[in-house]
Amino acid sequence: MSDDQKTSAELELGISEGRMLFLVSAVQFVNILDFMIVMPLGPDFAKALAIPVSKLGLIGGSYTAAAALSGLVSSQFLDRFDRRSALAVTMFGLVVGTACGGLATGLPTLMLARVLAGAFGGPATSLALSVVADVIPPLRRGRALGLVMAAFSVASVLGVPAGLELARWGGWRLPFFGVAALGVVVATSAIFFMPPLRLHLSRGRGQTHTSVATFLREPTVLLSLGATFTVMMASFSVIPNLSTYIQHNLGYPRSRLGLLYLVGGSVSFIAMQVVGRFVDRLGSSFMGGLGTVLFVALLFVVFVMQAPWFPVMGFFVVFMTSMAFRNVALNALTSRVPASHERARFMSLQSAVQHVASATGAISSALCLRELPDHRLQGMATVATISIALGLALPVLLGIVERRVHASEHARAQMPNPAQP
Repeated sequence: MSDDQKTSAELELGISEGRMLFLVSAVQFVNILDFMIVMPLGPDFAKALAIPVSKLGLIGGSYTAAAALSGLVSSQFLDRFDRRSALAVTMFGLVVGTACGGLATGLPTLMLARVLAGAFGGPATSLALSVVADVIPPLRRGRALGLVMAAFSVASVLGVPAGLELARWGGWRLPFFGVAALGVVVATSAIFFMPPLRLHLSRGRGQTHTSVATFLREPTVLLSLGATFTVMMASFSVIPNLSTYIQHNLGYPRSRLGLLYLVGGSVSFIAMQVVGRFVDRLGSSFMGGLGTVLFVALLFVVFVMQAPWFPVMGFFVVFMTSMAFRNVALNALTSRVPASHERARFMSLQSAVQHVASATGAISSALCLRELPDHRLQGMATVATISIALGLALPVLLGIVERRVHASEHARAQMPNPAQP
């Protein structure tokens, strides 16, 4: 029986798959909430700190740029450590950076705090996904990643609305401190309840650890990272500006913003569970292509056509659902690209690419947009057109990577087992 066919119990983790997925999901929840809460709060702290709303993309971009750089650096050494220990360090660093955000006094200090949070948040994401890929066999990995990535939806359903209400009650700083406090609880729980995770170390003994430069010359690696780049830049050209656009351009009331995230996140949560199961059955390229159709059609109708008849709630629900389709399909497939002893390296590189793409999207959208005297954003049609062009590349890249992964897995299955006579 191969390592990928064994269950976590057979691998002597001393913890059930379900409990492990819960702990990893909790880590992802805090990590994602730390990133997500900044965007809907943008108009609040922009007003308090005299930051132009057209420049809010720079705040998101500072986080993602730092996460990209730290992901690239950490890819050199993360596979050498126990996953649990490395995850603890990155989570506590994220907590400090988040708390510093609540102490910001202007755009420069807020950007510095987000840089610190991103420097630790990027590796934390790659480590969490590496844990899932280490302990869940490929046949169940789509469903497992759907569960873990549902942390995004839970953050939307519970975390963001709660943060928005905290901001209304106690000011925009309070959500930063609240997320930091929750991060301490989750990180401490993971340390105490998660077993040591050294499976990748034993599997990697005697294996050759290629340099990052050599690793990046693998066509399948490059193609999968290219797919990651297109997904993230397409999404984050739009996401940092959603709260501002919805409130000022579409006239959606601030008091109902929490409800928007509650409903959108709930639908996204359900979609991720469904997509995870169908990815395992129908493949990533099919489900990713379906999500792309939703994504492209929605951006064209809402931002390019600017159709007044499309309801804000409907737009937000479909947008979140399309992202669920695309992200689960992508991550389920890319988790199968690296060998287990190089998984954290690959995930760190993927995290770096994700954040470079997110930063590029956020910063480029800030350059394309202009704030009008009534605080409406001008230029979203241009931003959406760029996002659509990028989004259309995903199904093609997923199809190529999926074929290469199947061929590689088939070749490995045909190789003789040296343990057998």
